Amino acid sequence: MIHRRPVTLFSLSFLDCICCGFGAIILLFVLTIGSKDMTMNEVRDALQRILLARLATAAEYRTTREDMQAKASARAEIMAQIIQQDSLQKMLDELDQQISYQEAGKQALLVEIDEKKKSIAALQKKPELKLKDVPPTPVGIPVGSNYLVFVIDTSGSMRDPNTGEFWPIIVPKIDQVLSSYPTVDGIQILDADGRFVLSRTRGEWLPDSPEVRAGLLQALLRYDIFSNSNPVPGIYQAITRLFQPENPTMKMGIYIMGDEFTGTADAVIRRLDELNPADEAGDRKIVINAIGFPTAVRYQLSAGNTGLKYANLMREVTYQHGGAFVAVSDL
Repeated sequence: MIHRRPVTLFSLSFLDCICCGFGAIILLFVLTIGSKDMTMNEVRDALQRILLARLATAAEYRTTREDMQAKASARAEIMAQIIQQDSLQKMLDELDQQISYQEAGKQALLVEIDEKKKSIAALQKKPELKLKDVPPTPVGIPVGSNYLVFVIDTSGSMRDPNTGEFWPIIVPKIDQVLSSYPTVDGIQILDADGRFVLSRTRGEWLPDSPEVRAGLLQALLRYDIFSNSNPVPGIYQAITRLFQPENPTMKMGIYIMGDEFTGTADAVIRRLDELNPADEAGDRKIVINAIGFPTAVRYQLSAGNTGLKYANLMREVTYQHGGAFVAVSDL
């Protein structure tokens, strides 16, 4: 009978192998866990870097937005200031215009007061002058002046009552007078109260040019201020504000455009003789011309024969001051 060696299932060698295998598995597990931890750390660091970059970008965007908002606010503030400045400038322009009107009214009032004083003094000291029968000048209006100033009656009688605008003949008549002077050194226009039609140029001569002439006529067409029906304050204002006695080359000519006169003739004649005295030869430095329109005579817009008084006064004044009076027969 054969004896067999008994087989041992769990020997020392088997246990060693099993232990080594488990050890290898554990080692692999440990190594794998370390690798995963390293990968997670790298991912976490990368995410942190991305997050920081995003935060920096967001902060930059926030700063840019705040800058843009600040600039927009600054622009809005500047625009508000500009609008406010424009509004203030308009107010200043309106105030300046009102001041100019008040100044012109004040000057006209002073001239009127001076005229009244002269009139009272004349009535107290001298009798009323009897106007001469001066024949019309056959050669027309003289054109030797190099400075021209027009005194225009802008009252209601010089305007069409239906439209409020000047009668159609008036402005073309001024243009006709200007055309007889090809070139002059200075031009101005005042109304009968002594206000300058271009208020910003009061007291100053305008240089002559086709553009200036056209601009003055356009300004007169748009002039909506009604003066009194008496050109005398405007004449006084033209002489006192525009005549330059220190200018030896100045030959000033005044053209009066009107239809009425209210006042005392002898006071006006004496005052003009004081303002524009004659030299030893009888010549005067300022030539006064006048054009009369038939509105007051034809339509009887005022009492007291003011149209005839205007014509008689202007004939005498222009005769004494080297000019001519022209009566327009039709509108």
